[in-house]
Amino acid sequence: MEWNQETLQFLSQCFLHTLSPSPAPRRQAESSLADAADRPSFALAVLRLVAEPSVDEQIRQAAAVNFKNHLRTRWAPASPAPDGSAADGAAAAAAAPIPDPEKEQIKALIVPLMLSSSARIQSQLSEALAVISKHDFPKQWPALLPDLVANLQKASQASDYASVNGILGTADSIFGKFLYQYKTNDLLLDLKYCLDNFAAPLLEIFLRTAKLIDETASSGQAVNLRPLFESQRLCCRIFYSLNVQELPEFFEDHMPEWMGEFQKYLTTRYPVLESSGPDGLVLVDELRAAVCENISLYMEKNEDEFKDYLDKFASAVWSLLGDVTQSSSRDRLAITAIKFLTTVSTSVHHKLFEGEGVIQQICQSIVIPNVRLREDDEELFEMNYVEFIRRDMEGSDLDTRRRIACELLKGIATYHKAEVTAIVSAQIQNLLSSYAANPAANWKDKDCAIYLVVSLATKKAGSNAVTTDVVNVESFFTSVIVPELQSQNVNEFPMLKAGALKFFTLFRTQIAKGITLQLFPDLVRYLTSECNVVHSYAASCIEKLLLVRDEGGKARYTSADISPFLMVMMNNLFTALRFPESEENPYIMKCIMRVLGVADISQGIAAPCIAGLTSILNEVCKNPKDPVFNHYLFESVAVLVRRACEKDASLISSFEGSLFPSLQTILANDVTEFFPYAFQLLAQLVELNRPPIPANYMPIFEILLSPDLWNRGPNVPALVRLLQAFLQKSPNELSQGGRLSQVLGIFNKLVLSASTEEQGFFVLNTVIENLDYSLIVPYIPHIWHALFTRLQNRRTMKFVKSLLIFMSLFLVKHGPSNLVDSMNAVQPNIFVMILEQIWIPNLRLIAGNVERKLTVVASTRLLCESPLLLDAAASRHWGKMLDSIMTLLSRPEEDTLAEEADAPDVAENVGYTATFVNLHHAGRKEEDPLKDIREPREFLVTSLARLSALSPGKYPQIISENLDPANQNALLQLCSTYNCPIV
Repeated sequence: MEWNQETLQFLSQCFLHTLSPSPAPRRQAESSLADAADRPSFALAVLRLVAEPSVDEQIRQAAAVNFKNHLRTRWAPASPAPDGSAADGAAAAAAAPIPDPEKEQIKALIVPLMLSSSARIQSQLSEALAVISKHDFPKQWPALLPDLVANLQKASQASDYASVNGILGTADSIFGKFLYQYKTNDLLLDLKYCLDNFAAPLLEIFLRTAKLIDETASSGQAVNLRPLFESQRLCCRIFYSLNVQELPEFFEDHMPEWMGEFQKYLTTRYPVLESSGPDGLVLVDELRAAVCENISLYMEKNEDEFKDYLDKFASAVWSLLGDVTQSSSRDRLAITAIKFLTTVSTSVHHKLFEGEGVIQQICQSIVIPNVRLREDDEELFEMNYVEFIRRDMEGSDLDTRRRIACELLKGIATYHKAEVTAIVSAQIQNLLSSYAANPAANWKDKDCAIYLVVSLATKKAGSNAVTTDVVNVESFFTSVIVPELQSQNVNEFPMLKAGALKFFTLFRTQIAKGITLQLFPDLVRYLTSECNVVHSYAASCIEKLLLVRDEGGKARYTSADISPFLMVMMNNLFTALRFPESEENPYIMKCIMRVLGVADISQGIAAPCIAGLTSILNEVCKNPKDPVFNHYLFESVAVLVRRACEKDASLISSFEGSLFPSLQTILANDVTEFFPYAFQLLAQLVELNRPPIPANYMPIFEILLSPDLWNRGPNVPALVRLLQAFLQKSPNELSQGGRLSQVLGIFNKLVLSASTEEQGFFVLNTVIENLDYSLIVPYIPHIWHALFTRLQNRRTMKFVKSLLIFMSLFLVKHGPSNLVDSMNAVQPNIFVMILEQIWIPNLRLIAGNVERKLTVVASTRLLCESPLLLDAAASRHWGKMLDSIMTLLSRPEEDTLAEEADAPDVAENVGYTATFVNLHHAGRKEEDPLKDIREPREFLVTSLARLSALSPGKYPQIISENLDPANQNALLQLCSTYNCPIV
């Protein structure tokens, strides 16, 4: 794209129209820019437009944003992944990279342009520069840092702090990589280069700015101080980046200068700036917070070098915290300051807290004020219950005042446990006494007491149970928590109710079963609370209680325990989903899933539940929003169908009548997010039916054979599962209308890709297991050809194991002769080659109890029935095969769970497009194709004993020549155990 007046006009118009409120011109402009982006020198032309002073500021800013985003995809486009997909999406993979000559021109222009631009454009260009430096700095852009340093010194001499801060902001972005990258030799070389070039200029500008602040702090105006404080904040951030990997020599040599200024900012007030408005105080606090982060870093990593400064900093931080108000604008300062004290409390310098009354004062002046509820907490509780729960229940509150204040107490307790326990226990009693004196006015004191107990609880070693020393759990529960739970007004003091429910949930294993069952109706009652947090916590408490296991892994609460209030509980759970903002409440839906997994599902429960769940499903199909809620919704449907139909098979038809319209809506309206779930539910319904399956399933079977459905990766495991269900229940329908050919075409497509090869074998194994040999004979040469081609082109361990399992299944279903002859018909003598290269060396690697049994039995039958191996010339192969069988049998069997595992939690960040998400409750039960063979070891030695009796003396010699001594001994032991001698 040549730079001329025409290009200037074209780009200006495009960027102007991208700002249009009207969709049509905006889309047209975006489309034109997308087309132009593929032309040579596009990025350079956009950068020149940004530099054009005659163009409107808004247009130039839009161009700067486009330039930054263009560099993100074009400077170093993602390389294709091994399976051919783009690592960062199709768009990035298709993007043509910016040519090297154009890159060099951009690098020459961007720094001076950034420094001469307005603040908004400067921030965009600074980000663009960071994108370039991420890939090119320092090796491919050695001029960048000297250029920045020269400009920094020039701007500093001129006291041009707009440019100074622009350069420091850019340096902060560049050096940010030292924060998150692992320490390697290459990274340390880059760090050394940055230190050699930037450490001294950084200290120079830091001290120069400090002097200017000192000169103007009292007499100057706030407007003059703002850029100076911003400059110091950026210097502190860069200090952190350059010190985070290890303590550089330059910084160790100049610690007095740095630490002197750091201490000054923590102890000095700047009334001119602090009183100039909320943003003035925020600016000073941000600098102080950055200082606290730096001294915390030195406390953690450079304790010996920092110890001479520690006393003064600890005193400064302590005093500072005494002056920090409860305003949310000061949260970051309070949190970073408390973190510093926490770091000190767990270090060898913990004796700083041993002074008389020190811990008591910390508790009263720092901990309790920061644990108390603030207006901001109440507002979050009422206005954004999802975020409140995320912080309060799910532990994402590590950067809140409440949580960090308790972490400080935990830190001090590391070396002063008895004293902390006594002080906190006394504080809790004081808070509860205050509440008792006037419950309506002092309810926040009770909340504070409960929060302290919950936050200071610790996990017991080797279990999920929690414990605490600050109170007696049973006594506290009875006197403080139970009265709150038994309160008849579920909507009164909702934050106290939430705290009580959280306590019950946390200490659930320590509350006796009898007491819990007495309180269960109260938990069910709290599901009707109008407060989103309260009914969410009630649901979470019920759900977690149903997971409690006693010694031996036995569930503490059974269907009999919850049956007296099951109907009311289910009704209240579905009612809770009708409260405003709880229509897609994941805690409620997860509780529904858990209750249905435990309860005794009668027809009276099943009917309203499936009606409620399908009604919700129909609603979320219109606009799927919350992946976690929707996952638990489908899990709830799956567990209801499974457990109800296991008890009463006559319910299958009513479930089909309820679910089919919803599942058909998903398929007809192309709700692709739900396709994997729909196919898993359909598979579950097919498997629950007895053959022949109803005719209304056959249209779904036809849809299933459509190639387009199989092109979307997340669909594949669910489609395979459904196809397997059809093949098992309706094998005869496959022989009609060329369907078997279509099914094998799907297998062929899947087995060619490493990401779906295992799914391809699932299809193939189901065909071999369920269809008569006469039906599959015409297709067998094609099957072997596809497998041998894949084996020759790309051999993965997963493919090799899957092939071995398939051959074993083929053998046990259709005999050794059919296996050997059909393989050799495709390529003469290929079976012996497969035996040598695949079967014998990899048999010992097979995992899974069913798979081990299958491959051992198949290998044994080869040894004892196949003429190929019984031939005297094949004695070595025979011996090596037996050696591999014994190696496999000598490995310990995999543990099998006596009870069904609980459905695992779905990750909070689960998405619709990332991967297939398995429905635990719709899971396919593993079928054993050899149910009549109880023990593969017994089958082996009885088969060998029968074979050896036909040729006495032949096989002991082969065994002694080919089996490892350990395997020979193991075989003799088996023969003795089952009284089957090999003669």
